[in-house]
Amino acid sequence: MSTLDATSPHGSPRSAGPRLWAHAVVMFERPRVVIPFLVLLTSLGLWLDALTGTGWQLALSVIPWVVLIAACVPLGPLDRSRVFVVVVVATTAEVVFSTLLGVYDYRLLNLPLFVPAGHGLVYLAGYRFAQTRVARLHPRIIVGLAIAGALGWGILGVTGVLGRVDVAGAIAVAFLVTFLIIGRAPVLYAGVFFFVAFLEIWGTWVGTWQWHEYVPGLGLMNGNPPSGAAAGYVLFDICALAFAPAVLAGWRWMARHRRPARRGA
Repeated sequence: MSTLDATSPHGSPRSAGPRLWAHAVVMFERPRVVIPFLVLLTSLGLWLDALTGTGWQLALSVIPWVVLIAACVPLGPLDRSRVFVVVVVATTAEVVFSTLLGVYDYRLLNLPLFVPAGHGLVYLAGYRFAQTRVARLHPRIIVGLAIAGALGWGILGVTGVLGRVDVAGAIAVAFLVTFLIIGRAPVLYAGVFFFVAFLEIWGTWVGTWQWHEYVPGLGLMNGNPPSGAAAGYVLFDICALAFAPAVLAGWRWMARHRRPARRGA
């Protein structure tokens, strides 16, 4: 009997929780469902965070972690390893660039607990976008649109039309376009760019975080958000594609060496 069909005796609702979880997991295999859901979740979550204090922020942070876990259930071991690498690398970057260097600040001057899970969800948004029918049938057009969008944003940023002369963002755009042209997974990177563009514009507009006007130590003017913000997210994805096989091999090695110990016990 499958989880979806399981029922408890006498029509008891005890199985409602597992059935709801199973339906949620199935939902995350469908790009046409999961992408709008993540857009809605991000929009509502960042807006609510901008209205709350530390206590409510902790409570809100539970939701993206639950969603991330559910979204990882239908994935294979390698893709789960990629999500793990993204979360670890991105969180490290957040600590360095926000907490230590002060390139940008979150509203409460902390690192919200929803941020690491959010990075995993951004990767999955790009991953599922690459599986959509339009992305599979027209990959060059999708990548071309991402390149045009990044270059257009970068040019506008440099002119100061968007409020600041975004030099740092323009430099990052150059790296982003390079990733899109010669990268290993350009459609994935394009999907991440589209999602991050929305994420950064919305997050700064509602005030969940803000980018400082100058990059500390470099003196380069920075946009709020910078036009090349997606370059960092794509770099996290590149790390995931590169290091996930080693991480998976390490997990399997540890699993094999734990089994004899358990048998002996």
